[in-house]
Amino acid sequence: MTGLRQRQKIDRDRRIVEAAARLFREFGFEGVKIETIAEQAGVSVGTIYNYYESKGDVLIAVVSLEVNEVISAGESVLARPPARAADAVDALFDIYLRHSLYYLSKEMWRAAMSMSILHPDSPLGRHYGHLDEKLCQQVCRLLAKLRQEGSIDATVDTEITGRILFNTMNMSFMTFVKDDGMDVETVIGAVRRQSATMVVLGNG
Repeated sequence: MTGLRQRQKIDRDRRIVEAAARLFREFGFEGVKIETIAEQAGVSVGTIYNYYESKGDVLIAVVSLEVNEVISAGESVLARPPARAADAVDALFDIYLRHSLYYLSKEMWRAAMSMSILHPDSPLGRHYGHLDEKLCQQVCRLLAKLRQEGSIDATVDTEITGRILFNTMNMSFMTFVKDDGMDVETVIGAVRRQSATMVVLGNG
């Protein structure tokens, strides 16, 4: 019985997040009310507030759905990375960037980033930071595997290098999100050029 209740809870949560994602994309984050999300998800407003404190928390849940799917897809690169380090990093970042607008629009990303910056110590802000950290750690783990396989020099600090690479990519992603005219191929090209400047990636 406990298992059934847990599955029902997970199903309701998924319906809330998916309904919110659709509505936020169509009407913008500010243009959607909790009542509308509840109606679309087939739950009561009270149920949503049992899961989330605010509409902002619902948006961060959509970001979490996006990031967790991206991380899951990125594990395929870690399982069998290309022999050349630069190609492996490009493959991982391509997944991050190409999947970034699957659930979220640029407007949704801007809203989420804004809330996380304005309220960094709130549960919402900490959750957003935690998601960024999960992505960063995946980059660091990829470099550690490449070092183990001899694709990069054994003396390279994969933690520091991974964080530099991730932060550089993330800055390009923020530029992409702010510019409605920039397409994903443009930002991918920019990120590849930036990553290629890291000397460590030329060793493999």
